[in-house]
Order: sequence, then C-alpha cells, then structure tokens
Amino acid sequence: MPIVETVTPPGTPTPIGPYSHVARVGDWITIGGTAGVDPATGQLAGDDVESQTRQILRNFGVMLAAVGSDLDHVIHVDVFLLDIADFAAMNAAYVEGFGEHRPARTAIGVAALPKAGAVVTMGLTAVVA
Repeated sequence: MPIVETVTPPGTPTPIGPYSHVARVGDWITIGGTAGVDPATGQLAGDDVESQTRQILRNFGVMLAAVGSDLDHVIHVDVFLLDIADFAAMNAAYVEGFGEHRPARTAIGVAALPKAGAVVTMGLTAVVA
C-alpha cells in the first residue's frame, strides 16, 4: 500500500483550514486550492487577479520543489475565479508563470472563495521531476 505524504512546506502560506497544501503518493503530487497569499506577509499579493495568479504560481513553485517537482511537471490545473470576466487577465499571468508548458486545465466561475478578498484560487496535479 503506497504511503500518502502530506506537507505544508516552509516559505508557503499557512493554510486557512485543517489541511496540508501538498499531498504526494509515489510519483503523484496534488496541491489543494491555494489563494494568492504572500507567505512573507500573510496577506493577499494584491486585489487583482493578475497579482494573485502570479503569487499562486510562485507558491506552487516552492511547494513543488519541496516534494521533488516543478511547474514543468504539472499535468492539470483547476482554476476557480470569483468573476469569470477575469479569465483573460488570469490567462496573461498564467502564461507568465508556465511559459510554453500547457498543462490540462479546468477554469470555472464561482460564487465565493474561502479566503476573504481572494479573486482566484488554484489547485493542481503534478508528477515528480
């Protein structure tokens, strides 16, 4: 039976609930819903979708590195937007973070997000590098 390892790596935001940011089973990695919180301040990186998306992707990079992976090994991303009209702006920041890598993705508009002030939350599935 595979062992499930869970961790909230140093240099990442403190979860707002009873969970770890990252779970790994063998070569599979998942990161749960993450808002654009700057771990240095504990505050959202900004009030707009671009700054929050950039921060989420920076946080993902730290989280993935802690379990032997990186953004180039992401296979799927879930994006939850408070306002679906922010889709294009989120995409612009998303491309900055992922470059030419294009993991599969789901993006949906939602009525609310758990982190007050968040306009976007993302989760992902990746494999070990």
